[in-house]
Amino acid sequence: MAAKKDKKSTGNVAAQNRRARHDYAILETLECGIVLMGSEVKSLREGRASIGESFASEEDGELWLRNAYIPEYAGTNKVFSHEPRGPRKLLVHRREMAKLAAAQQRKGMTLVPLKIYFNDRGIAKVLLGLGEGKKHHDKRQSLKERDWGRQKARLMREKG
Repeated sequence: MAAKKDKKSTGNVAAQNRRARHDYAILETLECGIVLMGSEVKSLREGRASIGESFASEEDGELWLRNAYIPEYAGTNKVFSHEPRGPRKLLVHRREMAKLAAAQQRKGMTLVPLKIYFNDRGIAKVLLGLGEGKKHHDKRQSLKERDWGRQKARLMREKG
């Protein structure tokens, strides 16, 4: 009998925000569902979405993904099409929502989508990061630490 894999796979990544970890110090991550139309799902499966300038905000006790670009699917009728930059509802538990709303009230905290992906069951998920904005000198320090880590690894390989 085959053993189950312990490592969770994040599935098929549809969109990724690579700049988020450079601009924000991510303190905590949260996986949440997203409400999508059929044409949005098909467009995501093609990998044409962009979440570079998007963010999540709380409104009337609900969490919304704002400014995410999911282009219209070519094969859909204009009647059943969606708005490319429209707000999309995120699905989280009430306790998580209250916790995120409280954290967002603190100075400099924001909810940044890190990636949109399909899980093992084929359901679209959003990985949100609770991040604190980095200053310019913090970004430079992160780059220095990363470069030093690479140099250290290179030296260790050469020494054997």
